[in-house]
Amino acid sequence: MSVRVLGISGSPIPGSNTDRAVQAVLKHTGLETQFIKLSDLEISPCRACLGCKQSNQCVVQDDGRSLAGFFRQVPAFVLGAYTPYSSLDARTKIFMERMYCFRHQIAGNAGKVGASVITTACPPGDPNLPAAAETARTQIRYWMMEEGMTDLGSLIVQGNVPCIRCGHGDDCSVSGIRMLYGPEATVASVGVKTFEDDGWLATAAKALGEKIRQAVGESRVESQASRANPTV
Repeated sequence: MSVRVLGISGSPIPGSNTDRAVQAVLKHTGLETQFIKLSDLEISPCRACLGCKQSNQCVVQDDGRSLAGFFRQVPAFVLGAYTPYSSLDARTKIFMERMYCFRHQIAGNAGKVGASVITTACPPGDPNLPAAAETARTQIRYWMMEEGMTDLGSLIVQGNVPCIRCGHGDDCSVSGIRMLYGPEATVASVGVKTFEDDGWLATAAKALGEKIRQAVGESRVESQASRANPTV
């Protein structure tokens, strides 16, 4: 059976909250899936050279070429990202840019369905903090819109600021723990947040996976119908 849903994580941390949330959504699709971690690959940013304008193949000789070819073949995906400096992480952004090679003339990614997982250390909804999750989600949503893909929704996962595990979180003058949780906050009082801590997220991941399965099934039916009744 060929892969129907590709899971991609921009998080470089092994077994991260982002990884596990993406994998949870994949599991609930009930389809053939594959998970890829961008930090395991060598992928450079798009050079804006337009070397792909005739062949629709990126000319940069790295893992981005094979990943782009694989991505084009799957009808659905789950893209996981996190929010360093209150915006989309670099690896996820690089991945998105490298898919540009299919835009010229053929709109090669049009018709795909996708969902996103955004992990953020900024507590969502705090008026005194950047809207990091919404910023990243908007970047992915509009990338999908420009590519002609359908956005099926997002999961927002509460993650951890790196200061939790650096060893200086309680005594550093610029600790992200204090910035996010107040001047009296400590590593112990904040704790390590995991995807599994929030029962609502497990339910939401299941619902999103099922939504992807339904959308992929509908797209297959539409494709079969168009082949049976070609436009004259």
